[in-house]
Amino acid sequence: MAEQQAASTNTIFKVDIVVIGAGQAGLSSAYHLGRLGLAVGRQFLVLDRNPTPGGAWQHRWPSLTLSTVNRLHDLPGMQFSEAVDTSSGEARASVAVPEYFAAYERKFELPVYRPVTVKVVCERSGRLRIETDREMFSARGIINATGTWETPVIPDYPGAAQFTGRQLHSHDYRTPDEFAGQHVIVVGGGISALQHLDEISKVAGTTWVTRHEPRFRDTPFVQEDGRAAVAMVEDRVRRGLVPGSVVSVTGIPLTPALRAARERGVLKRLPMFSEITEDGVLWPDGSMQKADVILWATGFRSSLDHLAPLQLREDNGGIVMTGRLATEVKKDPRIHLVGYGPSASTIGANRAGGAAARELAAHLGLI
Repeated sequence: MAEQQAASTNTIFKVDIVVIGAGQAGLSSAYHLGRLGLAVGRQFLVLDRNPTPGGAWQHRWPSLTLSTVNRLHDLPGMQFSEAVDTSSGEARASVAVPEYFAAYERKFELPVYRPVTVKVVCERSGRLRIETDREMFSARGIINATGTWETPVIPDYPGAAQFTGRQLHSHDYRTPDEFAGQHVIVVGGGISALQHLDEISKVAGTTWVTRHEPRFRDTPFVQEDGRAAVAMVEDRVRRGLVPGSVVSVTGIPLTPALRAARERGVLKRLPMFSEITEDGVLWPDGSMQKADVILWATGFRSSLDHLAPLQLREDNGGIVMTGRLATEVKKDPRIHLVGYGPSASTIGANRAGGAAARELAAHLGLI
């Protein structure tokens, strides 16, 4: 069995490498560790906080389908179409991607233990102690693939506490129908914000606000765009800066749905408000908009709090990364971060998983 249920015990399990997270980056890393000849379950294992396969995809809103996701990439060694019928493109991403991940874990017999929530990682006698809500593990090295889904970002705005309506983040968005007949302020300039805006505007009044002027693109997204985005973010993390936004480099593709939304007059962007009131928002010029809901589509940050005792961050909050694909933490080469910085995209996660597996195994003398 690829998936194994963790049981509560005081035993400390020792392995060479622990992969934390079983999303795209974690599964890619585990696949490559196996391809390097490391013994499944003895030399490496994967810890996943979710009770079932699928990573963060299983928590995405139901209206997100295979045709509306930004982009999906096959995991190494197995095509998406081998496990899921993608012909219509209308399958829910929250169902189809978990089906694919589950089939992938089975095919390659990946040693995924779940549900196990990693609480903290700390130094213990030259090894890394991984304390969870169940067992404790001891490893010589870690590939951290916890992604960002569990740490949504909501900016701290004056007056937020006095707003009498509802506030929620993309993390908690489910369906536009729950906002029918209301007025919703959608905050954010990314792809998720625009998907929310498009859907909600069909059943409710909407106001769209962003911090920066959005840049739309009429041309298709090509490899050069991807390379430019990755290079920008990689440069930042190699200098120890907090990873930046990929959309700022690539722009937002004008899909048929967004073109239709523009024709309906929905894509009328306003600058960020300065204050939240009891019943809406207020701009510096005194203009205001009453609202029932504020939907913060303001992104996520990397879920790395469990690594805090290792003191990997710089004073500015960034982490200096090194290695061929910038997955290795310069302060501690026993730790690789995948799904972080330049490897935050699905295709980047695949490549980073391979690089992290090879570099960490070599550093530990396993290959």
